[in-house]
Amino acid sequence: VQLQASGGGLVQAGDSLTLSCAASGRTFSSYAMAWFRQAPGKEREFVAAINWDARKYYADSVKGRFTISRDNGKNTVYLRINSLQPEGTAVYYCATYSTGYYDATARPDYWGQGTLVTVSS
Repeated sequence: VQLQASGGGLVQAGDSLTLSCAASGRTFSSYAMAWFRQAPGKEREFVAAINWDARKYYADSVKGRFTISRDNGKNTVYLRINSLQPEGTAVYYCATYSTGYYDATARPDYWGQGTLVTVSS
């Protein structure tokens, strides 16, 4: 399984951005997908997840500003980020689970390489 994240870059505070993650190697539509992020000097943290049936989950810190979605026809999961703030500077990783359902107690079984988002004030 390969996950290729893209869409990061340098943005201004208040801007919006959409990250993409293209998956290959297994039946994309059958598995839950997620986004995590790791800010400088901090541990990686959960951001959002989407089940095979499109049920969505969000970290409390991003609810209302981040939107996760998936396009099974394109084998791609997206993360729309609105009103970016400097604290949103991080490497954003996509990941996939071994089942169709997100489980907060389980670790993803595959990770992408990450895409860097830098927010300037």
